[in-house]
Amino acid sequence: MELDNAQSQQKLSPKFFFVSLFILVWLITTVTSLLNLIFGLLDKKFPDILNATYSYGYNTYEFTAIRGALATLIVIFPIFLIVSYFWTKLVAGQLGRIDLTIKKWMLYLIVFLASIAITIDLITLVRYFVEGEITTRFILKVVTTLVVALLVGLYYLSELRGEKGKRFVQIASLVTASLIVVAAIVAGFMTIGSPAKQRLLRFDERRIQDLQSIQGQIVTYWQQKEVLPKSLDDLKDPLVGYSIPPDPEFESGKQYEYSVKGDLTFELCATFALPMPKGWLEYSKGGIEPMPLDYYEGRDGVVSSYPYPGPFGTNESWDHDTGRACFERTIDTDIFQPFSKTQ
Repeated sequence: MELDNAQSQQKLSPKFFFVSLFILVWLITTVTSLLNLIFGLLDKKFPDILNATYSYGYNTYEFTAIRGALATLIVIFPIFLIVSYFWTKLVAGQLGRIDLTIKKWMLYLIVFLASIAITIDLITLVRYFVEGEITTRFILKVVTTLVVALLVGLYYLSELRGEKGKRFVQIASLVTASLIVVAAIVAGFMTIGSPAKQRLLRFDERRIQDLQSIQGQIVTYWQQKEVLPKSLDDLKDPLVGYSIPPDPEFESGKQYEYSVKGDLTFELCATFALPMPKGWLEYSKGGIEPMPLDYYEGRDGVVSSYPYPGPFGTNESWDHDTGRACFERTIDTDIFQPFSKTQ
């Protein structure tokens, strides 16, 4: 009997070991994702104008970090809460000596890693502040970091010290953390929009790309024949494999429109689902650094109305509201000369 008791006190429970491992991994993932999400939202709310360009149009990569943090929190945080519940039940039961050692090591490791992570974040934030980081954004990031560190520290230090009132401290910390996570997720969706809105924005992005393609083909047609096409059907060329791109919602009756306004002037029209997004976009948050002014013979590729679709995305020349929008273009013969004159 004494031998059995001694063996039970020395036992290592695989269940407790792996649950503890899950707690450690999910906690680090949750804290990292939460801070990344809040920092990303603060960067969008308070952009650094010195490190940004005023962007027009939908940018696929603009909210990449926020989307990743949102997806991680939505999936991982509920799992973390469930695993934490089972871990608490296991801790409340009878643990062997090895299990108690694992528990202490895990708690100390959590506090240690949290301290390291928070210290690195604070050092990084202070460095950004010294470089001229916007004061409001800097203060909010520091407050967020300290609050998260405080909640993690209170929860696990109370368990480590075995305080009598630890249950109240843990529940209060967990409820507060849950409210912060939910608020951050809601703010994230309010910033990037619902999945349905994202789909509509991508439809509009496709329309702009199609109009850019059609515009470029019209310019090429004029350079070849020195006359504007009478209709979009004139642009079809099986030899080069060009066909008119359809509106992404052509099945509902939407289509692109083209009309000739003069010898060198034409108009392209489309029906858009939403207004064109616009605002300051930081280079490090998915933005594109402006190219030199001489990139296209002295034309700035970011802000000019270059007729062909390229790596720079859209610009103010394609700005539109919800509904039908038309874009009038006039070919500059000094820039786009007929091919017969250049050969």
